[in-house]
Amino acid sequence: MKYITGKDRKQTSLFPISLEDSIDADNSVRAIDQFVDQLDLKELGFRLDHIENGPPAYHPSILLKLYIYGYMNRVRSSRQLEKECRRNIEVMWLLESLAPDHNTISNFRKDNAKAIKKVFFATVQIARNFGLIGATLVAGDSTKLRAQNSKKNNFNQKKIQRHLDYIDHKLEQYNRALEQSESDDEKEEIKKDIDTHQGRRKQYQQLEKELNESGETQISTSDPDSKHLIIRNNITEVAYCVQTTVDAAHNIPFDYLVTNENDSKAMGQMLQRAKSILGTNTFTALYDKGYHTGSEFKTANQLGIETLVAIPGIGRASQAPDPGYNSENFIYNKQQDTYTCPQGNTLKSNGSTYKGRNYRFKQYKTNKCKNCPVRDLCTTSKINGKVIQRSEFQQYIEDNAQRILKNPTAYKKRQAIVEHPYGTIKRQWGFNYITTKKTKQRASADVGLMFIAYNLKRIWNILKRPSTAHFELYIATIRLMDSIISAIALFLEQNTKKQLQLMY
Repeated sequence: MKYITGKDRKQTSLFPISLEDSIDADNSVRAIDQFVDQLDLKELGFRLDHIENGPPAYHPSILLKLYIYGYMNRVRSSRQLEKECRRNIEVMWLLESLAPDHNTISNFRKDNAKAIKKVFFATVQIARNFGLIGATLVAGDSTKLRAQNSKKNNFNQKKIQRHLDYIDHKLEQYNRALEQSESDDEKEEIKKDIDTHQGRRKQYQQLEKELNESGETQISTSDPDSKHLIIRNNITEVAYCVQTTVDAAHNIPFDYLVTNENDSKAMGQMLQRAKSILGTNTFTALYDKGYHTGSEFKTANQLGIETLVAIPGIGRASQAPDPGYNSENFIYNKQQDTYTCPQGNTLKSNGSTYKGRNYRFKQYKTNKCKNCPVRDLCTTSKINGKVIQRSEFQQYIEDNAQRILKNPTAYKKRQAIVEHPYGTIKRQWGFNYITTKKTKQRASADVGLMFIAYNLKRIWNILKRPSTAHFELYIATIRLMDSIISAIALFLEQNTKKQLQLMY
C-alpha cells in the first residue's frame, strides 16, 4: 500500500529560502505587522527614550506585535511567548527573528496599561472608519474574570476574627498543656507551637489593621485590588469585574473598564464614556436588571441617553399577600403627591423625607387601612397598615418601565449583542481569568490586549465576508493590508493627542 512520504530531515531545502516566502500573503500576521507599524507609539504613551549605556532595548513595536499575535492565538503567558519566538515561524517573521526573554515580555505588559488602552481605541477608530459601528444601539454588561488571588488569601473582618478566635483557643490549650507537662522535651515542643501561633496571630492583627485603615470591607493579600465577588447564583470568586459597552451593528466592543465592584453603580459612568467616545447621545443603551438603580437612571437622563434596563422582580419582603395589591398597582398623582390604592383610598405623605441606603424617600399611608375589608390581602403589617415608599428617583424608574413596555422587542437584542465578545474571549479562547498579578492597572492591560485581539480579528473577519459590502474593498486592497494602513492613517489624522488620552 502506498503512503504519502515526508522529506529527508537532512536535506538543506526543508524550508523556503526566506522567512518572507514562508508566510502567505493573506496571513493575519501580516495585518498585525502593518497595524502596529502605522501607530505612533510615542504619541500613544509607549516609552521610546531608553538610556544608551548598557544593552540595547527592544522597540515597543516588537513586543506589542508579539502580544497581539499571542492573544489572537490564545497564548498569554510570557514564558510561552518566549518559546514561540524560537519555534513559531510566524512569530519569527513578525519579530524579524528577535527573541526577547520572558521578563522583558512580562514587564512590557505590566508597564504599559494606559498605552495599551489607547491601542484598543485605535482598533475602535478603524472599525468606525469602515462603518462597522452604527452608534444607534449599544448594549452594556459586565463579566467576572478570576484574579490571581485564592479565596484563602482574601479576608474580611469576620474571617479575620474567626482566625484570631481559633488561635486564641489553641493558645489556651497549649498553655494548659505547658502547665501540666513534666518533660523538658515536651515543654520545648509546646513552646514552639505557642511561638508559631503567636506569630500567626500578629499576622492576622496586621491584616486587621490594614483592613481598617483602607476603609474597605475586604482585603486580598496576593492581588490587593481584587475582590470576593458573586460570579453567578451562589458561586463566588476573588475576581475583577470588567464593564463593557458593545455596538449592535457588528458586536464590536468600543469601551471597557476594569473594576472590583458590582453593576449597580456602573451604568452612569459607562454611558458618560460611551457618549464621549461616540461623540453623540442619540443612541439607545440596553442593560440587564443588575443595573436597575435610580441614581443611574437620573445620570442617563441628564446625559440625554435613552436606556432600556430590565425590571427586577419585587423582593419577597415587599410582596403583598395578593400580587394585585403590590405597590405598582397603586396610582400616583403627581400634582397632589398622593397614591390611590385599588380600593380607592388615598395614601398621603407627611412631607418628610427619609434616608435610605443610597437615596432619600417619602412614605405614604392612610388610616383607612384599619377598617379596610381587604387588609389581609394588601399587607402583613399589624400596626401601620400599608406603607408605600417613593424614592427620589422614582420618576426615572417609572419612565424606564414605560420605555420597556413601548419597545418589547428592543431589549431582547441585548444578550445577543453584548454576550458575543464574552463568548469568544471566555469560552472559545479560554480567557476566563486575569493572568497578571497585583493592581487593577495591570489587570486592565491584560483585558485591553484581549479586546484588541478580539476587535482586530472581528474586523478582519467581517471585511473578508463575500456577502458584505466591504468585500470589493477587501479584494482591491491586497487582502486587507492597504485598507488597514489607510484606516490607521485616517485615525491618526483625525484624532488629536487629547482625543487619544480620552478614556483610561
